[in-house]
Amino acid sequence: MASLMENLIEVLGRECEEYEGLLSLSQKKTQIIAGGDLDELQKITDDEQVLVSRVNNLDKKRVEVTADIANVLNKDVEAMKLSNLIEMMAGRPAEQAKLAEVHDRLRTAVRELQRVNEQNRELLVDALEMVEFEMNLLQSMKAAPETANYTRNAYNSGAQMGVTSGNFDAKQ
Repeated sequence: MASLMENLIEVLGRECEEYEGLLSLSQKKTQIIAGGDLDELQKITDDEQVLVSRVNNLDKKRVEVTADIANVLNKDVEAMKLSNLIEMMAGRPAEQAKLAEVHDRLRTAVRELQRVNEQNRELLVDALEMVEFEMNLLQSMKAAPETANYTRNAYNSGAQMGVTSGNFDAKQ
């Protein structure tokens, strides 16, 4: 049981480090999104994918170790939460303290990561809205309504309102 607890604490510690790495990248991503540097955003996203892969592998290990602990304690795996396990470790205060510390650290990192990711999501939504606005503005300039100006032969001249031909008139 002691070695299983040590394995769990080790896996949670490594998982916490990976989440803290993701948090650091997400904070860098906030500045990059605000600056609009797409190349750097792609690099950060690639780095995040590597860390997410590591987190997924560590999560699988954590599930395996938790299942082993539940098996030894003859408890239901679905009911084995870290908070319950911390309470059960009252007889071993050293392991209980380590487990509680890594649990709190992990919970703090995940909450902060969620907050920063939500902020990044809002920045991206704002950036997309701005791009959409600019695209609509460009399209509306090209599709400005035609004026009802006619030539001598009674043909519509097809001039568009608000669109200049780009010629410089020196007489004005």
